[in-house]
Amino acid sequence: CYVRSDGLAGAVTTDLEYPSRVAFVLLTQVLDEFTNANGNSWEGAGATQEYSMEFPPLETYLVKYQDPAAADKVTKIQKDLDDTTQILHKTIDSVLERGVKLDNLVERSNDLSAQSKMFYKQAKKTNSCCVIS
Repeated sequence: CYVRSDGLAGAVTTDLEYPSRVAFVLLTQVLDEFTNANGNSWEGAGATQEYSMEFPPLETYLVKYQDPAAADKVTKIQKDLDDTTQILHKTIDSVLERGVKLDNLVERSNDLSAQSKMFYKQAKKTNSCCVIS
């Protein structure tokens, strides 16, 4: 529920996932446009009497604000930031995983190099006793 300083009020009912900030932006815009379109004609209605005024733009606002990220720039930016953060986390994880794989590859390469040196020394020793002239 939102009550302006001039007494005009509005209320929005949403589920728990709908951002309250966006609901207040919706109320502010609807009440401002209502005042621009109808002036202060609503002030004639008392709290005890039934009073009704048509306001066709309300339907447009309700459709527009079905998706809070599309209707509110700050919410859209926050959603984009959250998506980007998720992508960055995945990228960092994959880079770290590649780093581990590269470390394993370097370790295997070093082992292979050491084994080839041992093989070379062993082959040289074996061949030195069997020299044919």
